Amino acid sequence: MNLKIFAPAIATAICLTALTIITAGARANTAEFDAAKTYKSKCVACHGAKAEKKYDPAKPDDEQVQAILKGKKGEKPPNMPEYATKGITEEQAKALVAHMKSLRP
Repeated sequence: MNLKIFAPAIATAICLTALTIITAGARANTAEFDAAKTYKSKCVACHGAKAEKKYDPAKPDDEQVQAILKGKKGEKPPNMPEYATKGITEEQAKALVAHMKSLRP
């Protein structure tokens, strides 16, 4: 058996398997994220049950996502913490923004 013939196919199979495992894990983490539960545990204390405090739904979504990820200093404390360092991804931040908007009448 000549390994030179099969080596590229084996390498490709290994790479595809690794890629499948990695992306499956990423999809599982995104699918498991519950914006409502996260909002209740991390956000409601400052923003209120209906996102009525310290929140402007008229601001562009990207600005809101960046505030979640990078934090934001307010006019007075408490300041918005940086949640990217606490494991919140951009997709999860977008889900939180959508959830907050859904709480508003």
